[in-house]
Amino acid sequence: MIKDVLILGNNKLYERSEEIDTHNLDSIKDIISDLHDTLMEYRRIHNAGRAIAAPQIGEMKKLIYMHIDKPVVMINPILTFEDDEMIEVLDDCMSLPNLYVKVMRHKRCRLEYTDMNNVKQVLHLEGDLSELIQHEYDHLEGILATMRAIDNKSFVMKKGCFS
Repeated sequence: MIKDVLILGNNKLYERSEEIDTHNLDSIKDIISDLHDTLMEYRRIHNAGRAIAAPQIGEMKKLIYMHIDKPVVMINPILTFEDDEMIEVLDDCMSLPNLYVKVMRHKRCRLEYTDMNNVKQVLHLEGDLSELIQHEYDHLEGILATMRAIDNKSFVMKKGCFS
């Protein structure tokens, strides 16, 4: 089911998510379906969107759904950084409509997670995928891109947002 995406100002976006009981993964199938439907609808309307975190639809679970070439479900992810090299990006977010935020992100990261088959997985990501996963992981920790802004001049409105 397509869910409303929580937007800037909703206090739930600042809450930390809870771990998922991996002994009962059936309990999150509906949430995963909702994340898929919501992301695909956002993509249809905005021609953008590669991933969504459960807190963005009000589900305070450590769960990320990414769909680039194929769907990837990341349960209880753990993010670590392989080095200190950083990149500057203009971050956008479904929860921050019409706003870009200039932030610094690690160029490379490592993500450990459990998949829907209850198998541990590891991803080594670089560049835009590293930035994407850091962004989605922040949602699980109650952190928005606005909280990571480089400075008070790091906010840019999307062109045409008032037309």
